[in-house]
Amino acid sequence: MTSQAPHHARVIRLRPEPARPAPAPAPREPLWRDLVGDVLRRERLAQERTLKDVADEARISVPYLSEVERGRKEASSEVLAAAARALGLGLGDLLSLAHGELVRVTARRAPAARGVPGSAPHSGLCLAA
Repeated sequence: MTSQAPHHARVIRLRPEPARPAPAPAPREPLWRDLVGDVLRRERLAQERTLKDVADEARISVPYLSEVERGRKEASSEVLAAAARALGLGLGDLLSLAHGELVRVTARRAPAARGVPGSAPHSGLCLAA
C-alpha cells in the first residue's frame, strides 16, 4: 500500500498585492505640560522678560524653566506656582489660562469628533495628580 500525499500548488505572486491605505491616526490629545508651558512662555514674552530673569525670581534653574516652557518636563505644583508668581500670576490664574488654551485647542477638532461617543467638548476644568 502506498499513500499518496495531496498535491499542494505553490503560488508565487508576480506582482505585490496593492497596499491598503493605513487608517488616519486619531488626533493626539493635548498634554497638560504642553499647555502650561505655552502659557508660561506666552506670558513671559508678553512681559518682555528673559528666561534668566523669571527663573531667578522663581528660584528655579534656567534650563529647567526652559524645559517646562517647551513641555519637556512635568513640573510640580510648587514649581508652577513659583513661575506663575514670578510672572505676577497666581497658580489659579495660570491654570485658568491653561484651561482656556485646552478649550481653544480642542475646539478646532470638535467638528471632526461630532457623533463620536465620549467626544463632548471640554466645558470644565478637571485636574488629576
